Parts: sequence; C-alpha cells; structure tokens
Amino acid sequence: MSIQEKINNEIKLSMKEKNVDKLAALRSVKSAMLLELTKDGKTNMSDEIAIQIISKLVKQRKESASIFKSKNRVDLEKEELAQIKYLVVYLPKQLSEDEIEERIKIKLNEIDNVSLKDMGRLMGLLMKEFSGKADGKMISMILKKRLSEKD
Repeated sequence: MSIQEKINNEIKLSMKEKNVDKLAALRSVKSAMLLELTKDGKTNMSDEIAIQIISKLVKQRKESASIFKSKNRVDLEKEELAQIKYLVVYLPKQLSEDEIEERIKIKLNEIDNVSLKDMGRLMGLLMKEFSGKADGKMISMILKKRLSEKD
C-alpha cells in the first residue's frame, strides 16, 4: 500500500475517531499531495515524492512551533507538535548524527582532493543519498566540519 493510500485510509479512521489533530495533519498532507499531483497531471504519487512532501510539512511545523513558543503561544505550539507526531510515522527512520558522520566520511574517502569549494557539489550527492533520512542542516554542518578538517 502506498503512502498516499495509507493517508487516505487514516483520514477516514481519524474522522470516525474524531481525532482533530491527526485529521488536520493528514488533511494538510493530502492537500500538499494533491497540489503536487495537479502540477504534474498524474493520479498516483511515488512514495519518494510523498516522503519529500511530508518532510517539508514536518519542517514547517517545527519552525511554527518554535515561533509560537517564542511568542508564548503554548496552545498553538502544542497543536503543531501534536501534528508532527502524526506525520513522522510516514517518514523513514532518521539517521543519527554518528551514522551521518560515518557515511560522509566514507563518501569523502571515495572522492579525491575535495575542499570547501566542492561543498555545493558534495551536498547535492549527499542529499540524494540521504533523501528523507537526514536533515539537510545536519548534513551541511557535518560536511562543513569534515571539509574544514581536511584543509
């Protein structure tokens, strides 16, 4: 069963259970997926694209929650965090910082003569490898640290 089908089924269940937070989170995912599908003119979505969309929504919710926290809007912060809890279920297991660092180390050993100037090219390669499994900021931070050690 694809992620798209799972989300549609979960929306139905959430309506029956009257779970407002879960329903809101899943509806936002479905809406984002429909926007992506209409852009391409397709009817079905690959799980890879669905994961990218869900990752983007989780990131947005985390940013919103931190803004709400800084503005002392605890009620809205809790709402965002509750929705994140329902979205991360559809994402692949996130790699730890150590696992990311190990993979970057291996990748850098495969490639000769890399420096900070190659950061953009390397980020492109690493983002493809880590798609959905690691945060881009974390990858960038670790890569920058590794490259500065080499110089």
